[in-house]
Amino acid sequence: MVNRLIVGVTGASGVIYAVRLLNVLREKGVEVHLVVSEAAKRILREESNMRLEELRSLAVRCYEESDLNSPLNSGSFETDGMVVVPCSLKTLAGIALGFPYNLIIRAAEATLKEGRKLVLVPRETPLTLSALRNMYRAAENGAVILPAMPAFYFRPNKLEELVDYIVGKILDQFKIPHNIYKRWQGGENDDAPKDFKSSP
Repeated sequence: MVNRLIVGVTGASGVIYAVRLLNVLREKGVEVHLVVSEAAKRILREESNMRLEELRSLAVRCYEESDLNSPLNSGSFETDGMVVVPCSLKTLAGIALGFPYNLIIRAAEATLKEGRKLVLVPRETPLTLSALRNMYRAAENGAVILPAMPAFYFRPNKLEELVDYIVGKILDQFKIPHNIYKRWQGGENDDAPKDFKSSP
């Protein structure tokens, strides 16, 4: 049972994923420790109507990314893991290369060194070779790379369904039970239009 998670929100497009995840974690009774980067605060204003105070209200405790005296810096602060959503390529590079210039990266390093689950949700396309290499390095260090790549097999009708798919995938990584997206049930879509089927 997951009781405590660290959530980092960084300056990549896709803050909607973080908002939905925080809402679901609150519904599930998970104790969330939240760090919102300065760049993410700007993205929040640009991509949503939610105020920073509203976002922070979804967590049990919030920290500034510059707070290097935070308990999140230490592996002795027990958690069930951490997720960075969305994960900017700058944050990804910091984690991959072990350059802890802010609290989000310090907390990610503490998570990895204690053998806890670290999920990174990058949202960028196309990807440069350096970004791909950093994903490889982060995965080598033990992180789970979970790009914001929604599926379409369930024929989504709303943006919210695509968001829920990614959030559901994050929850799956921490074994948090949910039913917010339709799972693939091989064969159920055999009656799909020909346009949706592979050529013979």
